[in-house]
Amino acid sequence: MNIRVLIADDHAIVREGFRALIDQQADMQVVGEAENGRKAVLLAKRLLPDVIIMDVSMPDLNGIDATHQIRSEVPKTKIIALSMHSDKRFVSGMLKAGVSGFLLKECAFRELTTAIHAAVAGGHYLSPKIAATVVQDYVRQTDALPASSSQPLTLREREVLQMLAEGGNTRDIAAALHISVKTVEARRRSIMEKLRITTLADLIKYALREGLTSL
Repeated sequence: MNIRVLIADDHAIVREGFRALIDQQADMQVVGEAENGRKAVLLAKRLLPDVIIMDVSMPDLNGIDATHQIRSEVPKTKIIALSMHSDKRFVSGMLKAGVSGFLLKECAFRELTTAIHAAVAGGHYLSPKIAATVVQDYVRQTDALPASSSQPLTLREREVLQMLAEGGNTRDIAAALHISVKTVEARRRSIMEKLRITTLADLIKYALREGLTSL
């Protein structure tokens, strides 16, 4: 039986490369591609893949929040995080979201196939360059900034914050999330109150620090 794989990465050349390599494997098959986290969530629910290769930094909805949603709505699907950087915040965020593996994009393809097989078998795989002691330390810690620690943002607020930071206007955000303009405005106010932030510039800085967007 083939392992059904979904590739989520905002770079077409990366998706095409992975598809070509994965489809060469006797026991694997690429069933879909997503260029952002929001499409990854939609395809995960529709295609029910065995494994998703999830880029951490993507526009519209980042890999961390997309993973949270998929693990909640399609719990049987395994997710392997992929990133160019071993940033501790990204590693911690993805592990807390429930990924079965974390690889750096510099890894050899055989490392990815090893991670896929490990995930399908119910195990985990971490790139050797990500030190186990660092990972364990950051998984145990609360990684939020002091200003938001008492009132953490909800997943929906994080979605709105990322889209605001990436230049989305209120009407576009409302259309993308299928909510009213008033709801978007209410969430924006809630975000700014929780974070004690008063300007869009500071919202963007916060989103960058938290790894919600790489811009």
